[in-house]
Amino acid sequence: MNLPVSTSSTAGLILAAVFGTLFGILLNKGRVTQYNVIVNLFRFRDLTVLKVMLTAIVVGGIGVFAMMNFGWLEGWHIKDANVLALILGGALFGVGMVLYGYCPGTGVAAIATGSLHALVGFFGMIVGGIVYAFSYPWLSEHVIGVGALGKVRLADVTHVPDIVWWIVLAVGAAFLFRWLEKIGRRAAHA
Repeated sequence: MNLPVSTSSTAGLILAAVFGTLFGILLNKGRVTQYNVIVNLFRFRDLTVLKVMLTAIVVGGIGVFAMMNFGWLEGWHIKDANVLALILGGALFGVGMVLYGYCPGTGVAAIATGSLHALVGFFGMIVGGIVYAFSYPWLSEHVIGVGALGKVRLADVTHVPDIVWWIVLAVGAAFLFRWLEKIGRRAAHA
């Protein structure tokens, strides 16, 4: 069984726009559309971004787990774990985020709030996407296959059931969130 609305239908596209808009509003309410909040994450002065990301991971993880158990999703849609590509992509993403002051999602949400410098960076994302598309054949041959592990999940590799991983994620996130709160209070008083 799948969700009752196809993503290729008009209703699915409308739902995607509605949920995307809600996501942007929540990013703005969480203050992660503010350049200084993201830059101060990398200066270890404002941990708001980590808290928002942690919350999104836990809520998203629980949501996916629930949808799988209700039969709303047909299996896991897992991307291949290609180690070199993940390392290079993560490094490029991190450098881009530090220089731009936004990740792609927060950048688009910042544009919606009227940020002109976010708009300039958005064009850089478009150019980067075009460069990636044209260089994909070379990357596919020389980078993507290096360290290819295939479609792997923690539950498959460790033979520990999904529910245990979700519980570990939720409990670990709660402790990490509390620790981030303590660090944030100390930084505010310093």
